[in-house]
Amino acid sequence: MSFTAEINRRRTFGIVSHPDAGKTTLTEKLLLFGGAIQEAGAVKSNKIKKGATSDFMEIERQRGISVATSVLAFEYRGNKINILDTPGHKDFAEDTFRTLTAVDSVIVVIDVAKGVEEQTEKLVQVCRMRNIPMIVFINKLDREGKDAFDLLDEVEQKLGLKVSPLSFPIGMGYDFKGIYNLWEKNINLFTGDSKRDIEETIEISDLEDPELDELIGESSANTLREEIELVSGIYPEFDKVAYSNGELQPVFFGSALNNFGVRELLDCFINIAPSPRPKQSEERLVEPTESKFTGFVFKIHANMDPNHRDRLAFVKIVSGEFKRNVPYLHVRNNKKLKFSSPNAFFAEKKQIVETSYPGDIVGLHDTGNFKIGDTLTEGEILHYKGIPSFSPEHFRYINNADPLKSKQLYKGIDQLMDEGVAQLFTLEMNGRKVIGTVGALQYEVIQYRLEHEYGAKCTYENLNVYKAAWVEAEDENSEEFKEFKRVKQRYLAQDKAGQLVFLADSQFSLQMSEQKYPSLTFHLTSEFQ
Repeated sequence: MSFTAEINRRRTFGIVSHPDAGKTTLTEKLLLFGGAIQEAGAVKSNKIKKGATSDFMEIERQRGISVATSVLAFEYRGNKINILDTPGHKDFAEDTFRTLTAVDSVIVVIDVAKGVEEQTEKLVQVCRMRNIPMIVFINKLDREGKDAFDLLDEVEQKLGLKVSPLSFPIGMGYDFKGIYNLWEKNINLFTGDSKRDIEETIEISDLEDPELDELIGESSANTLREEIELVSGIYPEFDKVAYSNGELQPVFFGSALNNFGVRELLDCFINIAPSPRPKQSEERLVEPTESKFTGFVFKIHANMDPNHRDRLAFVKIVSGEFKRNVPYLHVRNNKKLKFSSPNAFFAEKKQIVETSYPGDIVGLHDTGNFKIGDTLTEGEILHYKGIPSFSPEHFRYINNADPLKSKQLYKGIDQLMDEGVAQLFTLEMNGRKVIGTVGALQYEVIQYRLEHEYGAKCTYENLNVYKAAWVEAEDENSEEFKEFKRVKQRYLAQDKAGQLVFLADSQFSLQMSEQKYPSLTFHLTSEFQ
């Protein structure tokens, strides 16, 4: 198969949602349709088996939530599909934000009963900032939930999306009869039997057809006709170009647990979702069809196997072919590296691959060379951007609880920060280390991993900080900047990259600084260059 054909048949996407909306179940069912697993549920049981080989996964098992992005790949109808299943829990949102830099499109899962929730709003905002094409999947239709039109209104208002329904439910909850598929012009009848892989699909090209009354009953048929008329009157017709530009979002309804509406979603997805897209680097726009290999690290997972102390760096391939045992330039270190066992992921199993193409995700064994955001190329100096650190919500001093193990503690902190578990700030005044996280749960994760993976113990001390703001000065020699540094001395720190950060103790303090020092800009993400 030609290089261009390999690119065109790839679809790399992320699944995002609030916790418990059914992300992992949907991932599982997509794999079932792709034939990657024989029965649904295998992903979960594999997760537990895999969890047994990884200290970090203990926490996933104890709490029953995903804390790390899983990478899964499968073949479906001649297409190679790469799924990145992200954590929904807000304490691990930063992992999800970074993962969104590696996808070409996104499926947003919404619970029919709860509607649009807070975490979904944040994630969709990031997708909109980057114009990522989104498909909305409204899940759990077999349960009592909100009215379909109310849900569509909520998606438009709360998420700021412009929706175009491509399927529509016939009833809801107890009187849920099935789905009318506007994309394929057919009806899918719901039997509620989750053991059946695929529900019955009946071709109905004309809703006035009397066969519809026989299938779902006269009153349901009349309601459906009215609703579909309303849908075509209110919502714009689906337009592939608008979807690809992130301006229009198709909506599907279904029940992932019952395998219902998942095939329709998948069939439409492989038709409309973009193949690998060009990516902007600091130097230029890189097209996937370029012959020379480039890629970037968007995630690092340490100690996946405690016996080997290995780290896996997840690399998204942007252009060219990535080949095993070929030396590539690590741009930040200006060093050539070659990889003898690059991994690809097929439904939770790792396989060594010889050649990977744009859109693919490859896991590279790493001895500590990589940081999140690193670029690999065949020699060209490129820097991919778009992997920011966000201002943390929680701040604590980290103290060494075992003076004999200070070396292990600093090594552990250093590696965990490279992995992006949290952010490290060093106070300019006294050199004390402060750890900032998006959620309080990460402190447990850090403490647990420092002890079990590095043999170091730490304690925490609370620190009253409202926000970390990265400081950008128009002129670093100006009197205003010098005065700011003198007045705010005890609130200033440096991040791991040596950038100046203002740890504001209140919203008022941050606002006053913005007013008092107009030539300074305070950023809430680290990537502002």
